[in-house]
Amino acid sequence: MWARKCEEGSERLSRRAEKKLIDRARAGDEASARQLVDAHKDRLFAFVWRIVRDHHDAEEICQDAFMRAFSSLDTFRPEYRFSTWLFTIGYRLCLNWIRRKHAVTGELDVTSLPAGREDPADELAQSEDARRLKDAIWNAVDQLSVPQRATVLLYYREGQSCQEVAETMQIPVATVKSHLHRARACLRSLLSHVADDWSKVSLLRENAS
Repeated sequence: MWARKCEEGSERLSRRAEKKLIDRARAGDEASARQLVDAHKDRLFAFVWRIVRDHHDAEEICQDAFMRAFSSLDTFRPEYRFSTWLFTIGYRLCLNWIRRKHAVTGELDVTSLPAGREDPADELAQSEDARRLKDAIWNAVDQLSVPQRATVLLYYREGQSCQEVAETMQIPVATVKSHLHRARACLRSLLSHVADDWSKVSLLRENAS
C-alpha cells in the first residue's frame, strides 16, 4: 500500500487536528493512528523512495518508520510537527539502509542511480517543454549526494524551512544552507544543456533559501 503513487500528496492535517489524533493514538485509539498513517504515508514513501530508489526497501522502511513512531509515541514532543518527527525517523532508516548496502556491495555510487518516474505535476508543467524540463530537474536531483538530495526534497517538495530541515536531518541550519547552495550549483551544472531560463526553476535560484 505504501507504493501507491500520490498525485496530489497526502492530506495535510492542521496542528490542532494532528495533536488530537496523536493524543487519541497514545490512548490506544486505532482509528486515530490510522488517520495519522493515511495523512503521511504517501509523502513519506515519496521521500524515502527518492533516497533509496528501491520500491520494496522503501516500503519496508516506511513500515518500520511508522512502527517506530507509534511504539515511541509517548516521547513525541508537541512543539514539533508529527511529519518532522516521522521524516527524521525515515531519514535515519534510509541512512542505515545505505550503510548496509555499502557493506554488502562494497560501494554504493549514489551519482549513478537510475532515473525515477515522473513526479506530480506542478506549476512548471504548463507545456510539453516545461514537463521535459521538470523531468530533467528531478532526474538531476537523483544524482546529488544523499544529504543534498534529502535537503532538496524536504525544502522544495515538503516545504520545510531551513530550521525544519535541520531538525529533520539533525544537522545545523548552516549545514542545511550549505547543502542547498552546493545542490543548486551541482544542478546548474547538470542541467546546463537543458535549462536556458533559470528564473523558472525555483530549485536553482540562490534566493530560494
